[in-house]
Amino acid sequence: MAENHTAHRTVHTEYRERDKKALSQRLRRIEGQVRGIQRMVEEDVYCVDILIQVAAARAALEKVGLMLLEDHTRGCVARAVQGDGGGEAIDELMDAISHFVR
Repeated sequence: MAENHTAHRTVHTEYRERDKKALSQRLRRIEGQVRGIQRMVEEDVYCVDILIQVAAARAALEKVGLMLLEDHTRGCVARAVQGDGGGEAIDELMDAISHFVR
């Protein structure tokens, strides 16, 4: 399984190359949000205002996760289903989804 998983990752990386810039931009924005939250805590900003920013950062991270799940599904999983590794790829996808929704 490890060999197939590595092969899937290589193909997946090539598939999502066009989305890498968008993902990087989103992650940089999230990084800035988290730094802002840290600054708010250090400056004793009202707790509710901090919680609102935490919720916004969490939502932004979830969007990144959904983008990655979509890329993986449309790339690796779709190719595996067309080939002979569909069952394994679907199992891996379901495991990833299970971890993501926790």
